[in-house]
Amino acid sequence: MAQIREIKKRMVAVRTIQRITKTMQMIATAKFTASLARAKATRPYTDRIRQLVGEVAAAAGDVSHPLLQGGGSSGKVLVLVIGSDRGLCGAYNGNVLRTAMVRIKALKAQGKQVVLHTAGKKAFAFFKYQQMLPEERFTFGDRPKYEDIQALAERYMDAFVAGEFEQVVICSMRFVSNARQIAEAVQLLPLSMPQASQGASTASYEFSPGAGEILDDLLPRSVKVSLFQAFNDAIVSENVMRMVAMKAATDNASGLGRTLKRNYNRARQARITTELTEIVSGAAALG
Repeated sequence: MAQIREIKKRMVAVRTIQRITKTMQMIATAKFTASLARAKATRPYTDRIRQLVGEVAAAAGDVSHPLLQGGGSSGKVLVLVIGSDRGLCGAYNGNVLRTAMVRIKALKAQGKQVVLHTAGKKAFAFFKYQQMLPEERFTFGDRPKYEDIQALAERYMDAFVAGEFEQVVICSMRFVSNARQIAEAVQLLPLSMPQASQGASTASYEFSPGAGEILDDLLPRSVKVSLFQAFNDAIVSENVMRMVAMKAATDNASGLGRTLKRNYNRARQARITTELTEIVSGAAALG
């Protein structure tokens, strides 16, 4: 009797968990759809800006700009790690944090001093546990505003141009498709010339204003949109991985519920059989 009661309690608990994970899956699906639309909307602009920078730089010949050169010899490298504010998103935070730790160890092996910034509560909590307390932490939520990311990018560019950092590195998750997300560490500053500059058209350009003035506008804009795209990709990856994780949890709860129901029926049949055997045995003893 006690075993049947215990199985029944577990069945109720599993059904409750299944309803919760199903609801979380539906919410993650809705957020993924919205964040994917935002990321797709900004991707063409980001790619076009990078391509335009390559074309202008190739047509202008030898160009120099503070954002294209090293940020002095301070020996400091700023590393921004973009994590999530919430858990239950599968291996999302684990992959990003593992990639960040590999890059940080490589930089320290080169004798660099790492200045750590984090976006998201999970990244901050991880580095705090590792006794690597970030100097700054940011929380932009599920819908980061371009104005906020632009202000952050301008801070990084000003610090880089002033020589406070030699490099600025972004560790985040890049969204490729629903089935593929890649954790990567990308150098934001100094800027490297896009691949488009190597295969750019050989047509001659006349610049008005000059190529230097155009790059003065395009290069900072490229940094801003690249950082904004990194945040958008990170949010899309987080939502799709949470959606997959919650679907797996729902399926597992469903399978466990079927197993518990089968065990319950077997225990119930065994109890009925035992009671019938006792009745028949008692009747035989009396007769």
